[in-house]
Amino acid sequence: MNVIIIGATSGIGKALALKFSEEGFVVGITGRRMNKLKEVQGQIKGKSYVKCFDVSVEDSDKALLKLIKDMGGVDIIVICAGVGYLNKKFDLKKELETIDVNSAGFVRMSNVAYHYFKKKRIGHIVGISSISSIRGSISPSYSATKAFVVNYLEGLRMRGYKDKFNLTVTDICPGFVDTKMAKGEGLFWVASKEKVASQIFDAIRKKKKRVYVTKRWGLIAFLMKILPFGIYKRM
Repeated sequence: MNVIIIGATSGIGKALALKFSEEGFVVGITGRRMNKLKEVQGQIKGKSYVKCFDVSVEDSDKALLKLIKDMGGVDIIVICAGVGYLNKKFDLKKELETIDVNSAGFVRMSNVAYHYFKKKRIGHIVGISSISSIRGSISPSYSATKAFVVNYLEGLRMRGYKDKFNLTVTDICPGFVDTKMAKGEGLFWVASKEKVASQIFDAIRKKKKRVYVTKRWGLIAFLMKILPFGIYKRM
């Protein structure tokens, strides 16, 4: 089977690319930095393809289509590309960049995936949201864009049902993972990229609709949903 990991130069995306390769998949990887992509490709044991592009750029949809064509088709598309800043000064440029990548970029990639799988009549779209999607945070653009991802994925699932084809949509909701995006003080339950990639792979294989990784974050999600704002704001 063939899989594309969008945003695979580091973090969860890179770990997933290596995991899928270990499991016998042909892997396509994308990212903004060709040198990093080549480094990851050098660590992939099986057959792999590389396409360098930025999801926030208008013609990135064409680049993804070209990669799909080069691979002779794909079965799973995983959208990992994302940015996040603590942004203590609440800089507008960083807020807008987060929206461009995490929301607009996500739409570009998932739209290509949806139309491709609709034509094929079967496929699997995977999106990486976040535990931050549940409530607003001191990084408003990050939590808001991840909530967008959650709702957009459900919308894709609805469209697949209405369009009557075999579309699987999986929302991966990570807690703290040992990556460069895990910023701030007092982080807890920080999981390794390898452990997270293994649980994500298992969720994709089982065609889950939504999963928390690692699994214990399901408890935190429940608490976040019910906490009054007066308590939540102190966290």
